[in-house]
Amino acid sequence: MRPIGEPGLFSHIEALGTPGQLLTMRLLEPFSYQVGWDDFAAQAEVRGVDGKVVPIGRTRLKEGVPVEGVITGPRHFFASPGADGAVYWVEALDGGDTRVPAPHRDRLMRLDPPYTGEAREVHRVAQRLSRLDFLEGGRQALVQDFDLAKMRTSTELVTMDGGAAAQRLIERSVRDRYRDPGTPLQRMLPTGRAVVRVDEGALWYFGTGASPEGDKPFIDRLGLADNKKSRVFQSGAPVNGGDAAHHERPLAVLDGEGRRVLTVRESVSEPGNVVLRSGPSLAELTPLTDVKDPAPQLREIQREFVRFKREDGVALSFWLYKPPGYQPGERRPTVVWAYPLEYTDASTAGQVSGSSNRFNVFPGTSPLMLLLDGYVVLMDATMPVVGDPKTVNDSFIAQITANAQAIIDKAVDLGVSDRDHMVVGGHSYGAFMTANLLAHTRLFKAGIARSGAYNRSLTPFGFQSERRTYWEAQEVYQKLSPFNYADRLKEPLLLIHGELDNNPGTFPMQSARLYQALAGTGG
Repeated sequence: MRPIGEPGLFSHIEALGTPGQLLTMRLLEPFSYQVGWDDFAAQAEVRGVDGKVVPIGRTRLKEGVPVEGVITGPRHFFASPGADGAVYWVEALDGGDTRVPAPHRDRLMRLDPPYTGEAREVHRVAQRLSRLDFLEGGRQALVQDFDLAKMRTSTELVTMDGGAAAQRLIERSVRDRYRDPGTPLQRMLPTGRAVVRVDEGALWYFGTGASPEGDKPFIDRLGLADNKKSRVFQSGAPVNGGDAAHHERPLAVLDGEGRRVLTVRESVSEPGNVVLRSGPSLAELTPLTDVKDPAPQLREIQREFVRFKREDGVALSFWLYKPPGYQPGERRPTVVWAYPLEYTDASTAGQVSGSSNRFNVFPGTSPLMLLLDGYVVLMDATMPVVGDPKTVNDSFIAQITANAQAIIDKAVDLGVSDRDHMVVGGHSYGAFMTANLLAHTRLFKAGIARSGAYNRSLTPFGFQSERRTYWEAQEVYQKLSPFNYADRLKEPLLLIHGELDNNPGTFPMQSARLYQALAGTGG
């Protein structure tokens, strides 16, 4: 083992497709106290095993950048896994400011060996480039962009030398689970690089298969020549020998034709086990593992998916968990665990998530552990906030209140809960939601808020999907700050926060200050 070039602080090291060369990103001083290390200035370099270093470009320190904007000049460097040894990077075409109208926001630049000539543009994207995955060989890549204003994303198949027009594969709302095409299957190269796997001119996609009937994971094969997809496997599909009682998640495709695949197969009463599916229709099933139920006593827990609507017709849902020993007609103390999400339209807000055929597994920090103390738990209760992305938070309090009211009404109608014993809880933005519900409503008797933010003046440049700054929407920021209503927060609130939480949106100080405010006002 020997050093390659001079030592430094490297944030990224990636092997080029040409033997003996690396693309490195070396952090540059002076280091900022205002941004994280991943926003420091950095020097991109190609390093050879012979110690030769060729500077490629430099990224700027991300200070003074517009809200939701990006730096100007080069950013996001990529090393080609192919024999061409090309280096790529992204540049903004709108000055880095998403609020500025522009036909294209980003372009993709290419620099070829020996890296001393002029870079050339090979592709432009209409919105902000958010992801790039090389296909095997490096001659093509899947390029994804993201429209923050409309919460939409698109994926194109791009020829990386710029010699052919890009091929649009999909465009959808990021919240539209039903149209999610899945994730392309990748292969690990000997250099440690992951690239999109190509078999006989086709890609493989693994997806969750969200549908009105629940998640039904699938494997699709996408032909690059005609952009046509064929469904090779789907959980529960009779053509694949599936049934309505099991849930199967793809693990691997073992051959180029898709006639031998690995899946994890489970049901409500059977833990997940790896099986080999084979044959022309993958209907032949061979068990490969025999994992036993690690906690049989938990099988007494009953789970049910419940759908309903709030007062204005927006579809809602939750997973109803009943504790061991629960008897029909019993009304138990109930915990509602939720996380708010913003949507541009009500149709995607009501989409179903999850599967009733999954084996129940409870991580140690899960609120589902409260089932063992006799609580009913309404898990993953949907909390949609629907509206124009620019102003959706103007109605945040009203909408989460309507959601909470509908959730409680449904649980009471089902006969599992009573209104006087309802608890609400959530993590991060769910904790923020929890504190707001306790501050602005009397629907719940207690709350559990884990790692939340409660004073929005401490996140003045936006939070979650809020694009306006504190100075542009001061009234909204103040109204959505539970800290400002500490004197109204009379129900018990359990505040939990990781002491080393370095997320700038949820510093531990947020919980400490809210606790002090509650203690000082008699909360």
